[in-house]
Parts: sequence; structure tokens; C-alpha cells
Amino acid sequence: MSKWAVTFVDDHGVQDTEHFECASQPDLEQAARLIRAKLLPVPAALDLNDLEGRTPEPTVKSLKDQNSIQILSITPLP
Repeated sequence: MSKWAVTFVDDHGVQDTEHFECASQPDLEQAARLIRAKLLPVPAALDLNDLEGRTPEPTVKSLKDQNSIQILSITPLP
């Protein structure tokens, strides 16, 4: 498994980085799910039914609109 650094701006406007292990580089939606599970465990358990299929990246949209969290980059760790 490769390690990846996901850099994001949190709900307080502070830039932060979390590290995750994934087989391949996560796309924006996968990274959003990982961030949501780490920072917001209760909402992570909720179903995004209303957005699934209607929005290309429902977790990314949910994090940005409801929690003011925006992913800036996904980079590999050595």
C-alpha cells in the first residue's frame, strides 16, 4: 500500500494535511470520503442518497457546502 498526503482547508480556514494508505492514488471523491471519515465520523455514516447519481462528486460537494472543508491536493509520500 502506498501512502498519500491529502491537504485541505478545514472549517476554520486552516490548512491541514492527513495521511492515508491506499493501493493507488485516491481521486477527489475517495479523498473526500477518507477526510470525512476521519474528521466527521457521524456524518460519514450517513447516506448521501439525495446527492448520489445527481452530483458527480457528492462527498466533495457535501464537505464543501455543509462543513466548509475543501481539498487542495493529493500527493504521494516517500
